[in-house]
Amino acid sequence: MLSGTPHPQFGSTPLVVGVDEAGRGPLAGPVVAAAVALCKPRPVGLDDSKKLCAATRARLDLSVRRRCAWGVGVVEVEDIDRLNIFGATMLAMTLAVARLAEALARDPDLVLVDGNLTPSGRRPEWRWAARPIVGGDGKEPAIGAASIVAKEWRDRIMRDHAKVHPQYGWERNKGYGTADHLAALRRHGPCPLHRRSFSPVAQADLFAA
Repeated sequence: MLSGTPHPQFGSTPLVVGVDEAGRGPLAGPVVAAAVALCKPRPVGLDDSKKLCAATRARLDLSVRRRCAWGVGVVEVEDIDRLNIFGATMLAMTLAVARLAEALARDPDLVLVDGNLTPSGRRPEWRWAARPIVGGDGKEPAIGAASIVAKEWRDRIMRDHAKVHPQYGWERNKGYGTADHLAALRRHGPCPLHRRSFSPVAQADLFAA
C-alpha cells in the first residue's frame, strides 16, 4: 500500500501537506519521498528523522501511517541513473503528493517541502502550491512526519534487498558509501541495484570490467 486515508477530518479545513525524501546520497537503492497531512491531535515527538533513535522513529512511523493521511513515492535505480538524483527526487515527491491527494480525493492547499527547491516548475505533473523550507524537517511537524515515513519506508526496502545481496551490508549501511560498503564494491563489483551514475559505483564497475 502506498497511501493511507484516515477519518474524514481533512475535508473541512485548509489541507497543508509536508514532504521530505530519504535516499538522495546512497550508492544503491531507490530514492523515497513521503507526503503527510497531519491528524489532530498529531503524534507527539515529530522531528527530523535523523535526530531520532531507531525505536522512536519506528513508533512514530507506525503512528503517522495509522492515524494520518500519507502517500509514498519510490523512484528506482534505473530512473535515478536516467534522470539524475535531483530529477528523481523531484519525481518521488510528485508521486507521493499525487498518491496522498488520490487517497483523500482532494488536492492539498499548500505543500511544504524540505529544502530550498520544490518540484513546482520542474515536474510537469506538479499542480499544487508549494513552499520550500530549509531545515523544514526540524521546523514543521508535517515535514518531520514525512521525513520519518520516508526513511522507515526506504530502510525496509534496503533490508529486503540485503537478503538478496548480503555481501554489501545494506541491512546496516542502507546503501550509503560507508567503508564496509565501498570495500564490498571493490571486492564484488556493483550489482543491478547500484547507481551507475554515482562516481564510486562507476569506478568500481570500471575496475570490475
